[in-house]
Parts: sequence; C-alpha cells; structure tokens
Amino acid sequence: MQAPFPTPVTGRPVNPLLTAPILPTMIRLSLPNLAAMLASTLVAIIETIYVGRLGTPALAGMALVFPMVMLQQMFSAGAMGGGVSSAISRALGAGDELRARALAFHALLIAVIASVSFMALFLVFGPQVYASLGGRGDALNQALVYSNVFFTGLLGIWLTNTLASVIRGGGNMRVPSATLFTVAAGQAILGGGLGLGLWPFPRLGMVGVALGQVLAYGVGAVVLIWFMRSGRARVPLLLRGIPVRRDMFNDILKVGALAAFSPLQTVLTVLILTSLVARFGTESLAGYGIGARLEFLLVPITFAIGVACLPMVGMAVGASNAARARRVAWTGGAVSAVITGIVGLVVVAVPDVWATWFTSDPAVLESARSYLRWSGLGYGFFGLGLCLYFASQGAGQVLGPVLAGTSRLLVVAAGGWWLASISAPQWMMFALIGVAMTVYGLATAFAVYLTTWGSQARKG
Repeated sequence: MQAPFPTPVTGRPVNPLLTAPILPTMIRLSLPNLAAMLASTLVAIIETIYVGRLGTPALAGMALVFPMVMLQQMFSAGAMGGGVSSAISRALGAGDELRARALAFHALLIAVIASVSFMALFLVFGPQVYASLGGRGDALNQALVYSNVFFTGLLGIWLTNTLASVIRGGGNMRVPSATLFTVAAGQAILGGGLGLGLWPFPRLGMVGVALGQVLAYGVGAVVLIWFMRSGRARVPLLLRGIPVRRDMFNDILKVGALAAFSPLQTVLTVLILTSLVARFGTESLAGYGIGARLEFLLVPITFAIGVACLPMVGMAVGASNAARARRVAWTGGAVSAVITGIVGLVVVAVPDVWATWFTSDPAVLESARSYLRWSGLGYGFFGLGLCLYFASQGAGQVLGPVLAGTSRLLVVAAGGWWLASISAPQWMMFALIGVAMTVYGLATAFAVYLTTWGSQARKG
C-alpha cells in the first residue's frame, strides 16, 4: 500500500467554508447554482419546442431518447459529480491539497472511461434499447438519429460536469455556474439554429438539435480545462506526474457509484407512475404531465441548495468537525423543505395558478387540479430528502439516502399495484405520489440522523 500524500505545510489561512456563518454562506453559494440550473431546465423546454416543429415522429423520438439523455446528466453531474465534489472537499478540509489535486486527475479519468463506455453501449445497442421502450418506425429512426450524435459527443458532457464538480468541491460556485449558464444559452442557440435552419445555419433536423448540445458542452469542457490549468483554480488540473492509484478511484466511487442508483430509481419511479396513470385515459395522463412539470422546477431549487451544502459538509468532515457538518446538512434540509413546502401549499390551495398555464381543457384541468392538491402535500418532504441526499454525499455517507429512494420506489410500485387491483379512483393514485414523497423525505432524514459522519460520534 502506497504512503498517503504528504500534508501541506501548516500556517495556511483557514478556509471560510469551515468557519463562516452557515446560512448566509449557503445562500451565497446557492444563488449561482440556481441560475445555472434554471437555465438548463429552460433549455430542455426550448429544445422540446424545436423538436416539435420538426414533426410528430421527431417529437415521439425525443420522448424515447430523453430519459437516456437525462440519465447521463444525472450520472455525471449529480451522482458521480457528487462523489467527486465530496472527495475533493474532504481532502481540502483535512488540509491535504496534494491529495485534492490527485483526486481531480482521477476524476478526469473516470469521466473519460464512463463516457467512452456509455458511448459504445448506446451506439451498439441503441436500437434495442429504444425498441424496448416502444419505439417503432419513424419515431425509432428519429430517436436513433439524436442518440447517435449525442452519445458520440458524450465526452464533452461528462468532462464539463465532472470538472464543474471538482471546482465546486473547492468552494467555487461562480465559475461552474457561469460556464453551465453559458452552455445552456449556447445549446439553445445552436440547437435551434442547426435543427431548424435558423439564422445562417443549415437545417439538419434532429442531427442539428443534438449537435447543438454536443457543441455547447464541448466548449464548456474546454473552458473549464483552461480555467483549471490557468493557475486560478483552488484545485488545479495536473496531467503529468500523478500516479494512478486505486484508493483515489475508491474515494470517488464509494460515493459516486452508489449514488448512481438514485437517478435509476427516479427514472423507474416515473415510468411506473406514468403507466399507472395512463390507465385512467388521455386526459388524466395529460393532467399528470402538467403537475409533474412543476416537480421538475422544484429540483433545480433543491439541487442548488444541496450542491452548496456538499462542499461545506465535506470540508467540515475532512477537518474532523462532524458537528458543523451536521448543522450544515440540517440547515440546508430545512431551507429546502420550507421553500418547496410553500410551493406545495400554494398549489394545494390554488392549483389553477400553475395548471391554467398549460391547458384550458376542462377534463385535463380537473385531473391536474387533483394531482396538485394531493401530491403538493409531499413537496416539502421531497425537498428535505433531496437536499439531505446531497449533504450526505459531502459526508461520504450516501447509503441511507439511496435506500430512502428505494423506499419511495417500493411505495409507488406496491401501492400502485394494489390500487390498480381494486380499481381505485384517480385521486387515490395521486395521493399515493404525495405519500411516496413524504416517505422519501422522512426516511432520508432518519437515515442521516442515525448515520455517524466522520471520525466523531453523531452530534446534533
């Protein structure tokens, strides 16, 4: 076993993330992340509009490929990205800057290996994957056109999200957020221009829409590599002189690989819910879709707060200050719960404030109202659980939150099967969604409460 990296000389100023007031620091770190995440969410909506103008087969093809595209984002930015930020921040909290630099290099290797592996998988087995999701004829062809371009350029997406996570692990939220905000703007312009032939661009259809995302993230990767090589980064990216070590990979993967189960559970939960609601008819499915869109807007808010908590928790754990790490986690969870809970109570009381933006069809509106009134009661718990999930990544203790996600999946699967077997009304299915969110939030909080963080015993 190799000797650990030497600890840098003492006398360096203490990182403010270890001493600054928790709530003001969290808010300051959250705001740039929120802007970037909302921009990314808006681009996903804009991209759907572009694809819709290419025709129904293209729109159906996008529906097939979109879950796989989102999985790559969740793997690289949320799951593995969380593992990267966690390892970097814990190393910095312990004062081991050389280890942090080595971890950055190993994170780069993970991004390259993961992107090449997923690229090969979907270029070879893409037709079978999308056919298994129901793709046929022109819809399948359009899905493959987008998928082949996207996965061919997947390296830029993994590099951008991974390097952004390295920089966040050092406590810098502005550079990753500014880069991702610019990437989102570039994707909207290039995707629309190349897809629809707008401005001076040729009309390339689905190839152009996918190419817009690939090119934008490719530029983002180049910008972040330049920043980390320029000497301005808290953790520079060194490409030479760093030995490849198993313990470095393990430090990242013990969080990132386990956390990767969370997005898989999320996608599976959505697929189960969609199939359960679809049995009530097109209007019910449309109403469910309107309500679910609101949840997608809640995720960036919680993500922004959670990603701000992650390096604060990681550095505190690395500095053997478990008590501060837990205060950060509970503060972030409370802030997230309050914000998402207020949104939930508003739509419970006045569901039309959201639903009427999307439809005027009475049957669809009634379904959306029912969904929002019942599921909205669980929004605060959903926000609590998701924020504590990111905080747990910072502590390197993600098993409990992942199991909490499993409990949500089981509630939806078992409860949905039982409700379907007794031909329960639509409102009960929607109530089940709220119950599942509540179970997820409470189970995650309970797991965090029970789990020891760092080398110290649990402290409140």
